[in-house]
Amino acid sequence: MQLNQATDYAFRVVLYLSGLPFGEVVSGITIAESQTIPRRFLQKIMRMLAAGGLVKSYRGAVGGFALAKRAEEITLYDVIIAMEGSLGIHRCLVDRSACNRHCGEECPVHQALAATQDRLAADLAKVTFAALAAKTNNSSRG
Repeated sequence: MQLNQATDYAFRVVLYLSGLPFGEVVSGITIAESQTIPRRFLQKIMRMLAAGGLVKSYRGAVGGFALAKRAEEITLYDVIIAMEGSLGIHRCLVDRSACNRHCGEECPVHQALAATQDRLAADLAKVTFAALAAKTNNSSRG
């Protein structure tokens, strides 16, 4: 499994917003420039994060984006699901018809991969952006 570039950018965006006071609105231009993300690509990312309930968008002269939830409530898993749609480490775990043997849960490989995927999801769900932002702030202080 490999996460796509949009998900990597989404991690950067959520981490950046997590380092700000909750509710602070930041322009898309500021986010794009500070995180080195192409502006057009940022629009797509922000739509996906908003659809996932992770950010809010604000229109107007002082518009922009802010977290929809506190950083303590947003995990790596949440961002991956918002951006990727699933955490499928193998196609048979996402779409059972993908296996031409059609043995599903009886397959020992399926069972092992499903257990691994469940552990990975649980581990990702433990990592909050508040914790990541705290590490970022500590490392930048030297």
